[in-house]
Amino acid sequence: MNHRERFLRTYEFKEVDRVPDYEFGFWTETIDRWHKEGLPMDKRDMREIELYLKLEGWDYLEMVPVRTTFWPPLPGRIIKEEGNRAVVDDGMGGIYVGTVGSSSIPHYLRYPLKNRIDWEKLRPFFDPDTPGRFPLNWDEVAESYRDRDYPLGMFIGSLYGWLRNFMGVERISIAFYREPEWIAEMMDTLVDLWITLIHRTLRKVKVDFATWWEDMCYSKGPLLSVRHFEEFMVPRYKKVTDVLKDYGVTLNVLDCDGDITLLVPGWLKAGINCMFPVEARFTDMYKIREQFGRRVLFLGNVDKLALMAGEKAIDKELKRLAPMLEDGGFIPLVDHRCPPEVSYATYKYYLKKKRELIGRTEVELPD
Repeated sequence: MNHRERFLRTYEFKEVDRVPDYEFGFWTETIDRWHKEGLPMDKRDMREIELYLKLEGWDYLEMVPVRTTFWPPLPGRIIKEEGNRAVVDDGMGGIYVGTVGSSSIPHYLRYPLKNRIDWEKLRPFFDPDTPGRFPLNWDEVAESYRDRDYPLGMFIGSLYGWLRNFMGVERISIAFYREPEWIAEMMDTLVDLWITLIHRTLRKVKVDFATWWEDMCYSKGPLLSVRHFEEFMVPRYKKVTDVLKDYGVTLNVLDCDGDITLLVPGWLKAGINCMFPVEARFTDMYKIREQFGRRVLFLGNVDKLALMAGEKAIDKELKRLAPMLEDGGFIPLVDHRCPPEVSYATYKYYLKKKRELIGRTEVELPD
């Protein structure tokens, strides 16, 4: 059974020789630690390390090279540096403080999207006809995917997450109440971009799945009301997933941290059916499967805290996940990037035990 067959059959609840062996990468600080603990110094980027550890993805599964995002990126500049911290102009009108060589999220002092005037400046960067969204040799690239034996995806985008990044949580939250027409207009612009690019892409290439990014929850639940989610986002997702479905794409993988429980019904209604990374501390995967059955699929849910706690906790955590693996429609991986509290030896122990669980025991880890 090849990689593509294994991936698709797992999410179709069909018999497989084993599920794919994916992980979600590592923080920069984790890699720095592992270099001191035996990881070769020439293994620095995520792909190099995952290949060295003989993983099969998730981070480096191939995606069609189509720019469905804000495009082109604008040149930023460093305004001031102090030690390992820098104040940066992002080129879009925003200013943030970042930490050099860190995985920490930038702290915005001024967001680039404050009002409709700013939106009119940014809107042209969501034009589907902007040059550079497709490779110049697109026909050749598309042809190269024809007889592949690996999964191929298409990244779609984000309705809430991107706008939140441009505006900040406070401003977008207020705008849902005071300027709902503006929120709708921005989301419609995104939907129009995606639908146009989906048609142009999938007329040439058959993909196996679509991916979305919507970091819109925290440890206690969504950052916006379920009512606003159902009103503004669910119908727009559905409009896009209906087009994907016309091209045979029915697997939609959505990346959202935190407690996603209250949003799962809306995502399923909208045609988004695979939840990732399903943070174990906040979201009960088993309760969701019990409620929605095999309509809902999962990718992730290995509690990172178990890896931080050590070998006995890892054994217990993998035992917890065994029934879901048996039920199907689930690929286990750590529920976010591996944190620096996890030693290199402990991570290799986790991989060894996970591979025993998924039936990939023939693969040997490097010393």
